[in-house]
Amino acid sequence: MAFASSLSPSYSVPSLSPKPRNSITTLNKIYPFSFLHRAPIFRVSCSSQLQGRDSSNFNLFASVNSADVLLDDAVEQVRVPKGDTWSIHKFGGTCVGTSERIQNVANIVVRDESQRKLVVVSAMSKVTDMMYDLIHKAQARDDSYVTAMDAVLEKHQLTASDLLKGDDLNKFLARLHEDVNNLKAMLRAIYIAGHATESFSDFVAGHGELWSAELLSAVIRKSGLKCACMDTRDVLVVNPTSSDQVDPDYVESGRRLDKWYSKNSSDIIVATGFIASTPENIPTTLKRDGSDFSAAIMGALFKARQVTIWTDVDGVYSADPRKVSEAVVLNKLSYQEAWEMSYFGANVLHPRTIIPVMKYDIPIVIRNIFNLSALGTTICRPADLGSEDGLESAVKGFATIDNLALVNVEGTGMAGVPGTSSAIFGAVKDVGANVIMISQASSEHSVCFAVPEKEVRAVAAALESRFREALSAGRLSQIAVIPNCSILAAVGQKMASTPGVSATLFNALAMANINIRAIAQGCSEYNVTVVVKREDCVKALRAVHSRFYLSRTAIAMGIIGPGLIGGTFLDQLKEQAAVLKEKSNIDLRVLGVTGSKTMLLSDMGVELSTWRDQLEENGEKADMQKFVQHVHSNHFIPNTVIVDCTADSSIASHYHEWLRRGIHVVTPNKKANSGPLEQYLKLRTLQRQSYTHYFYEATVGAGLPIISTLQGLLETGDKILQIEGIFSGTLSYIFNNFEGARAFSEVVKEAKEAGYTEPDPRDDLSGTDVARKVIILARESGLKLELSDIPIQSLDVASAEEFMEQLHKYDQDLAKQRQEAEATGEVLRYVGVVDVVNQKGTVELRRYKKEHPFAQLSGSDNIIAFSTRRYEKQPLIVRGPGAGAEVTAGGVFSDVLRLASYLGAPS
Repeated sequence: MAFASSLSPSYSVPSLSPKPRNSITTLNKIYPFSFLHRAPIFRVSCSSQLQGRDSSNFNLFASVNSADVLLDDAVEQVRVPKGDTWSIHKFGGTCVGTSERIQNVANIVVRDESQRKLVVVSAMSKVTDMMYDLIHKAQARDDSYVTAMDAVLEKHQLTASDLLKGDDLNKFLARLHEDVNNLKAMLRAIYIAGHATESFSDFVAGHGELWSAELLSAVIRKSGLKCACMDTRDVLVVNPTSSDQVDPDYVESGRRLDKWYSKNSSDIIVATGFIASTPENIPTTLKRDGSDFSAAIMGALFKARQVTIWTDVDGVYSADPRKVSEAVVLNKLSYQEAWEMSYFGANVLHPRTIIPVMKYDIPIVIRNIFNLSALGTTICRPADLGSEDGLESAVKGFATIDNLALVNVEGTGMAGVPGTSSAIFGAVKDVGANVIMISQASSEHSVCFAVPEKEVRAVAAALESRFREALSAGRLSQIAVIPNCSILAAVGQKMASTPGVSATLFNALAMANINIRAIAQGCSEYNVTVVVKREDCVKALRAVHSRFYLSRTAIAMGIIGPGLIGGTFLDQLKEQAAVLKEKSNIDLRVLGVTGSKTMLLSDMGVELSTWRDQLEENGEKADMQKFVQHVHSNHFIPNTVIVDCTADSSIASHYHEWLRRGIHVVTPNKKANSGPLEQYLKLRTLQRQSYTHYFYEATVGAGLPIISTLQGLLETGDKILQIEGIFSGTLSYIFNNFEGARAFSEVVKEAKEAGYTEPDPRDDLSGTDVARKVIILARESGLKLELSDIPIQSLDVASAEEFMEQLHKYDQDLAKQRQEAEATGEVLRYVGVVDVVNQKGTVELRRYKKEHPFAQLSGSDNIIAFSTRRYEKQPLIVRGPGAGAEVTAGGVFSDVLRLASYLGAPS
């Protein structure tokens, strides 16, 4: 049986059941070996038949005698040469999962130019699970353990046949078959006893590492290099602890390493990972992430130059790439940063893996065996990290822990009472729960901590029992459990010396509308930890990662109304998106486009150069609820904006709901701000009370800065007296071109063909569009007016179907008004007026002298005059194009960029 060589220390065989005498009787019946009953503990030694066999092969025999020990001590020891000449490599199960991958590992080892190399290998992928499954089947008296053992045998036979030939293959297969036959005998004993101890299970499971190490060392020897194979149970000595972990005994392990090396000196050593021995020589394992731990311990024992952990990813990421697609590989991490990130669930290294190498400042490098061009991540002491500036370098990465619950213990009777926290956590300890995070007020009035959700019931029951009297007396007000929580941790070595990190973190969460339930930060400031709702965790992770690592603003966009304005906006975005990302670090992604009948959805972003074809070919039936949900619940981008490019009041009715859900809104649609006053006030109140933004510059004057100018005047303390202007680009165009002998209906048709009119041209010609703009400006100025309060001098057009045909009926009357104005040196202009002093608004056709600014417009220009306390004698005038798809879409685009600036983009 493959246990240990004659040169290895003797092993105690783990007992098979709680009753050793019965187990001995059973084993004597099953095994074809001679057990000596004079020894209460069985020992492992090598039979004379297997002398010369290398140290990874064992047979179960009687206790080793004192002559053997004296013989071992008489051998002259060659001490291990330690220091930078050694490099340590660790290859996990994925790296040695197939014959091709084992050959690839051998090639990497051979090409490594280090003077000396020690290679730690895991079992082939899934083999350790298969070995433990054998134990479980045997204990359950499930006969299928036999066929399962055959599957393990076949896997290694096929792998060996691919890699080895001739004597090397025959030698390995002979040992493999012998091991498997003996394991079957052991499993049969377990089958009969119905029980196996943990140490016995660990011993059986360790065979996967033995076979991997033997295979790899044989393949390396094929290249003509000398290579020794180390069973680390001969060297590593560990002491089990009460927390399902082990503590290495470096002194004894170092002594045994020298002893092993004196008999197996080689510049290339392949060692088994995961397995070790107790001080009593009982086989055991290093528990979770044991192979990584093995490599780190070996690095410390050899005082190696570097430990390289080979895996299937390019290195340590700034966040879980499964949750944040834009996560980046970190070039360097300090030991403490890696430690913190691994504690909070990042797939880095187990914290204990870092401990052995820290003492000797041995760097750990995480590399991808499937992408040798990637440099990986180096984990080293802080002095080796180099000097970096800025928030991005202060925060190295983010990690999360899910499925937690918060327990909050609070009461005025806790304040100033010594030992309250001790009593709380003593009760938690008694039920064996793991406290992940603690947040406590300085007075102990409130103590809050997070535990795994599966343990929270037991914790709550223990606390209620412990503090039953205090609860009854009112000294404690409550022991509250808040379920469905997750932890988000920001980790960075330089967070302590970089001002504003926590502020930036919390601001990013606030901007993403994430509510923080608890906060914890140690004085070292290596991490800042927050607790959020579980359903918000991924969004929170993406929000903070986006703020620190990607663009200052990654925004998911949903475009409603891909008509003239919406389509033009998408075209403008296509031309500018790459420039914005490169120069301003603004990442705008259109995740959905919807019209009234069809919509186009994308998880990663609609291809803007072909969106029209995609909408036509791949569009699905429009569903506003599904559309908004898709854009808002995106898996990669924390911020969401809906851009409503319609003139639809039913779409505008959703704004309040969207803002309440944390969705920003940008729109040229006037219906929301000019609709019922109550709805407008409700909308603006919500906007002011939240971190959600609502921008609508293009509702008045297309791309002109009219609303922002008005808001700027008011915010700086100016008082608005009157706003007068030509607000309609359509009517501006019409009356600017309504001259000479031209008919009014002819000019209107020309404006419609040029795209200057509203989607429903009656809004322009009836004065309703101007009235809506007057209402918007009046409300921005503080007036509480309804649309019905605005007297309109209307052109009184017919229905939408007939008005173009009937428009010529108005030609004669309007021509007469134009002639009368011209006779007095005036022109006709259709204007809107907000009279703040008298709290009213009007829309009417007025005459202006030809030298008046309103008379000097051309094309579709708008002009607005602000008369204020500061600008009373000389009104502040804003003038420019006020109609057309290009300028309106540009106004929408400007609002989107203003949103990005508010969310943190560089200004």
